Amino acid sequence: MSYDCRSDQLSDIAKGSRRQVIVAGGIAGLISRYLGFWRGNLPAELLYVTYGATQFTTYRSISAILKPTALPPAVTSFISGAGAGAMATALTYPLDLLRTRFAAQGTRRVYGSVLGSFAQIARTEGLNGYFQGLGTGLGQVIPYMGLFFAVYEGLRPEMQDLRLPFGSGDAVAGTLASVVAKTGVFPLDLLRKRLQVQGPAREMFAEGQVPEYSQGAWQAGKTVVAREGWRGLYRGLSLSLLKAAPASAVTMWSYEAAVRILIKERWLV
Repeated sequence: MSYDCRSDQLSDIAKGSRRQVIVAGGIAGLISRYLGFWRGNLPAELLYVTYGATQFTTYRSISAILKPTALPPAVTSFISGAGAGAMATALTYPLDLLRTRFAAQGTRRVYGSVLGSFAQIARTEGLNGYFQGLGTGLGQVIPYMGLFFAVYEGLRPEMQDLRLPFGSGDAVAGTLASVVAKTGVFPLDLLRKRLQVQGPAREMFAEGQVPEYSQGAWQAGKTVVAREGWRGLYRGLSLSLLKAAPASAVTMWSYEAAVRILIKERWLV
C-alpha cells in the first residue's frame, strides 16, 4: 500500500492538516467512549478525548517523517502506531490510572471525586502514584498499537475493494486489527491494570480481592502464573475483546469519516 497522499487507498489518518487530525481524533475518542460499552466517569471522558487526539496526531506526524525512508508499509505503520501509542499513553496515564481505580471501587468508596482522588494520591503516594504501572503500560501499548495500525492499514484497502455500505470497511478493518493486537498483548494489559490498583488503598479495591504485587511487572506475572496458571494471564480476554473490538470499529470509522468531512468542507484548514 502506498503512503503517497495522492493515493485513494491512503488512510485518512495521514491526510488533513494537523488541526483537522486533532479535532477528528478527539471526535473519534468521544464517540467511541459512548458507543464502546465503558463504565462512565469523568476520568474516562477526559482520557478518551485526549488520548484520541494525541494518538492520531502523533501517528500522522511519525508517518510523515518516515515517508521518505522507503520502509515497507507494514513497518512504517508499526513504528508510527507504536510511537503514537507511547506518546498518548504517557501523556494521559494519570487519567487512565484513575479510570481503572474508579472502575475497581466496590461498595467501599476509595475516592469521592476526581479532584479528591488527585489530592489523595498526591498525599498518600506522591508523584509516583500517578504513574503506578506506567512501565508495564508502555510495554503493552507499544506492541499493541504497532500491531493494530499495521494490521489496520493492511486490511483497509481490501475492505474498500468490497465496497461495504456507509464506509463500514474502516469499521471491519478496525475490528479485526483490534482482535489480533489485543489477543497478542493481553497478558501485559492484565498486569498493567493489576499494578494500577496497588498502593496504600489496594485492599479497598475490588472488595479487597486485589493481590499485592510489590516488585513490579515481572514478579506480578510470576505470581499470576503460580496462583492461576498460564491461563490466568488471559483471564477476562473474551470480555475485553467484546469491549475493544466494537470500540475500535467505532473509533476508526468515526475518525476516518470526520477527517473526510473536515477536508471536504475545508474546515480548520
